[in-house]
Amino acid sequence: MNLPIGSCAVDTLTGRLGIVMGHEGPYVQLRPYGGGREWDAPPDAVRVATQAERLGAATAHARSRGEAS
Repeated sequence: MNLPIGSCAVDTLTGRLGIVMGHEGPYVQLRPYGGGREWDAPPDAVRVATQAERLGAATAHARSRGEAS
């Protein structure tokens, strides 16, 4: 699956949620929601994140920054 840059995706091998940053060679490059170090995932192990997964990541990020109670 060739997800567009900026879309929210899940690496099914690790269970990590990230933002698609690019496509380099045979890999999809993902960055954790809210920033951090990118990682590469095989395209067949990446799927679109569900709405619940995106909301959970946004909530966790806001809490880590002290923006939500």
